[in-house]
Amino acid sequence: MTTILVTGGTGTLGRLVTERLRSDGHEVRVLSRHSEPYAVDLREGGSGLDAALAGVDTVVHCATTQRGGDERSAANLIAAARRAGATHLVYISIVGVDRVPLGYYRSKYAVEKLVAEGIGWTVLRATQFHDLVVQMLRALAKLPVVVLPAHASDQPVEVAEVADRLAELAQGAPAGRVPDMGGPEVRTFASLARAYLGATGRRRAVVNVPLAGRTYRAFRAGGHLAPEHAVGEGTFEEYLAGRFGRREGGRRRG
Repeated sequence: MTTILVTGGTGTLGRLVTERLRSDGHEVRVLSRHSEPYAVDLREGGSGLDAALAGVDTVVHCATTQRGGDERSAANLIAAARRAGATHLVYISIVGVDRVPLGYYRSKYAVEKLVAEGIGWTVLRATQFHDLVVQMLRALAKLPVVVLPAHASDQPVEVAEVADRLAELAQGAPAGRVPDMGGPEVRTFASLARAYLGATGRRRAVVNVPLAGRTYRAFRAGGHLAPEHAVGEGTFEEYLAGRFGRREGGRRRG
């Protein structure tokens, strides 16, 4: 079995990837800023990163932040992986990073390019995780009215299924950019919001408001969706039922 390093291995996705790989018998090292023995800030790099990578065959790069620094982190990781003789870097990206002009997406796309210039590599793009959609809706539901962007949809995917796919890719040979991974349904934001409100017992009006700007137009056009790769199986309602318990009798679509 190989030795695999998972960056961001204590996060929502990285923790599950680590569990999958260990259950398959691999030695897995978890790298994060605060988790010993491999507590490393990728933005700084240094001897701690070199120690974490010593003897590693494959790296699964899940660490990310919307506060900036992903490109610097990736450059440090790739350089250290090359020094250590690692032969495969698997990177999780987002569907639409090359189509949606959002700052975070642009950063992820830039990291993809860095990864493709490094050691043997695999890139998987996935749509938004269910829990991220819930995080957004929870924030919006703090107000008496849930205000949503009109004419926009999403395609949430179960994070555990993405973790399974990443673990599978990490155990294979470098494959370049593999097919995108999307959730089973393309849903309007209003539909997702009503499902969330029903599952949590909240009563809120849902209002769709048209927005302006290039980013909104890209989302409205579905630049972040992968309907042709709707390979995920877990639905949003199933996720809500597992997290909050069943409060609704049926599924909401559309």
